[in-house]
Amino acid sequence: MPTDRPTDTPTDTPTETPAETPTDPDPRDWLETELADTLDEDYEIELEDAVLSMKIREIYRAAHGPTIPRPEYFKSLLRLQAELIRLQDWVVYHRKKVVVIFEGRDSAGKGGVIKRISQRLNPRVVRTVALPAPSDREKTQWYFQRYVPHLPAGGEIVLFDRSWYNRAGVERVMGFAGEDEVEQFFEDVPEFERMLRRSGIHLVKYWFSVTDEEQQMRFLMRIHDPLKQWKLSPMDLQSRVRWEQYTKAKEEMLARTNIPESPWYIVPGNDKKRARLNCIDHLLSLFPYEDVPHEEVELPDRVFNPDYERAVLPPELYVPSKY
Repeated sequence: MPTDRPTDTPTDTPTETPAETPTDPDPRDWLETELADTLDEDYEIELEDAVLSMKIREIYRAAHGPTIPRPEYFKSLLRLQAELIRLQDWVVYHRKKVVVIFEGRDSAGKGGVIKRISQRLNPRVVRTVALPAPSDREKTQWYFQRYVPHLPAGGEIVLFDRSWYNRAGVERVMGFAGEDEVEQFFEDVPEFERMLRRSGIHLVKYWFSVTDEEQQMRFLMRIHDPLKQWKLSPMDLQSRVRWEQYTKAKEEMLARTNIPESPWYIVPGNDKKRARLNCIDHLLSLFPYEDVPHEEVELPDRVFNPDYERAVLPPELYVPSKY
């Protein structure tokens, strides 16, 4: 996608203020600078979708057609992220416990929406859990045991980038779990999730859905983009071979684990931008959050000691200024 900045976004480095000019900052200048930094951060993230070979880019655009215009997308995203901050404050104030599960096929967009949800939130409150393959010891444990330590305490939100539903998906399709283990999982998971709800955990489950053609296109993008090749694993490539097996496994999983206490919500993911906005908007709609009391914050005066003299540090301690 194009990476040109809007013409009204300040990009020049500010020059030093002459000693004789007033030093009190104009609040509007601070706001413009903050907005510029925010857009720079968003553009940096969006570059992950832009570094494609020209041929793949042409094919991708022809297959998708127009998406949300970038200014409209950023405006909506910033508004939703502001609401996520309100949700975070409500969770902390009322000591709520929230778990959000993100499942879906490889390259369906789970990581992208998780990144936008957590982008402006406090990492001490909102954390992402993406567990590796189980160790030999973990394979002998109760299946849900390795997920339990990552569940939230009061005032925390945990985002699971894949979850215990691995057993019904990749483990089943790739033969890492036998049919008897899968059947035991289907019998156990509804009661496990009811236990979570009874303990006060708000559990939300999202399945990101993409078409066969869209997944193929995204895999091609990863193959041809050096910045994304790390995302491809032998397991991902096998998911292309076993597309129909994954489809059957997904359909049974949704049918047998879609319970009233923790229903599934399906996010159409072919359009990444719309998927992110729709998912965040829906997540916010599930909680009766509202503004909570905040202590007034005042910047204290700096204490000046006339006898203090700042030490001169040796130049080799400083990071070289190459940029």
